[in-house]
Amino acid sequence: MTDQEIMDSMMQKAKKAQKEFEKYNQEQVDEVVRTIAKTVFDNAEKLARMAVDETGMGVYEDKVKKNMGKARVIWEDCKGGKSVGIIERIPEEGLVVVAKPMGVIGCITPTTNPIVTPMCNAMFAAKGRNAVIICPHPRSKKCSTETVVLINEALAKIGAPENLIQCIAEPTMELSGLVMKECDVCISTGGAGMVKAAYASGKPAFGVGPGNVQTIIDDDVDLEKVIPMIIEGRCFDNGIICSGEQTAIMPEGKLDEAAAIYEKNDTYFVRDAAEVKAVRDALFPGGVMNKDLVGRSAIEVANAAGIKVKETTKMLLVKADTYGADDYLSKEKMAPVQTLYLYDTWQKAIDIAEANLDVMGEGHSVSIHSNNEEHIEAAAMQLHASRFLINQVCSTNNGGSFFNGLRGTTTLGCGSWGNNSISENLNWNYLFNKSRIAYVKPNSSMPSDKEIWG
Repeated sequence: MTDQEIMDSMMQKAKKAQKEFEKYNQEQVDEVVRTIAKTVFDNAEKLARMAVDETGMGVYEDKVKKNMGKARVIWEDCKGGKSVGIIERIPEEGLVVVAKPMGVIGCITPTTNPIVTPMCNAMFAAKGRNAVIICPHPRSKKCSTETVVLINEALAKIGAPENLIQCIAEPTMELSGLVMKECDVCISTGGAGMVKAAYASGKPAFGVGPGNVQTIIDDDVDLEKVIPMIIEGRCFDNGIICSGEQTAIMPEGKLDEAAAIYEKNDTYFVRDAAEVKAVRDALFPGGVMNKDLVGRSAIEVANAAGIKVKETTKMLLVKADTYGADDYLSKEKMAPVQTLYLYDTWQKAIDIAEANLDVMGEGHSVSIHSNNEEHIEAAAMQLHASRFLINQVCSTNNGGSFFNGLRGTTTLGCGSWGNNSISENLNWNYLFNKSRIAYVKPNSSMPSDKEIWG
């Protein structure tokens, strides 16, 4: 079959399933959404092993945690929300809001998150009574396909429409293009090229921007508590999470204390000029992230740089020569490597973060460890980021958590700064249309010109 014939067949099946699914009530819809999440939760270990074995990226134990954690958080966020029929009445405005499906949602998913992203997108789509066609990354097609197979087996047991969720078994760039062209709405969670293609497809699209989370450490925090959190975030799944802490921007007077804490937490401090250059050259040959080191361990990065480290080393902390456009180390590093910067004033810390975001990651996120509300808000006023995560592990909490108010997701919008249509965490509220019934507003009257113009 040609790519077009494959897509025509899948689209026909999807539309048929969606029309049947559109008749479901809220309780039935939520049962489908719950089943999708619970299937990944119950198969977290199997799917994590498949993902690591197929992609060669990340850490098995962390992927298990991610599969289970995202299933929990996203289902909790979806649970109880209204997405069928009349979802809101606003009597004082004379408005009634009615939810309607969008149709068929096309989902381009990445090799870095080949399990939880298809799960998340399918949950959001199903919450709005839509059908789904998933196009996985070619490097993770087996584990993503198996995820959908397991979900569909579970959905069949509850009598859900056949072909409600489909996955392209042999993905190609051409098929990805057809998914974006033929579907009603596209979610593109992947590289900048695919996100740009989604927005250029002519269909409504939700995309993501690149991550490069700047982590600013204030002088009023307990480094013994904060630094292990930052290391945990940077090392999670070998650094391939877009919300991972890429930098440590800290007071210059705290360097010796911080270095000691990093080192006792299995971090190798790269401060010798020759070693800094070696790490930079290994990570960014020609100024571009080395794809062979994506999702690899700190020891593998050190080996690539020709640096000998202990077998227990979890992370490399590299003291940059400078910040911003003058050093490749200011960019996103998709491995457990963190760049260190020192500041003398809080404004300088903000300026360092801003210069690095100007290079990469504008619109994504900033992590701050501080007890000073004035400092936090000064950073939030100046920096172009959609999320400012305070005193938390960014990599595992930025996409929604039981401990903050961000929505549970795997797709983090970066606003116009990141060439995205939204500047918040994509959630199920975006995956259905809303019709508004507008009655005459009670007790309404037209104000006089004097009242209007004051």
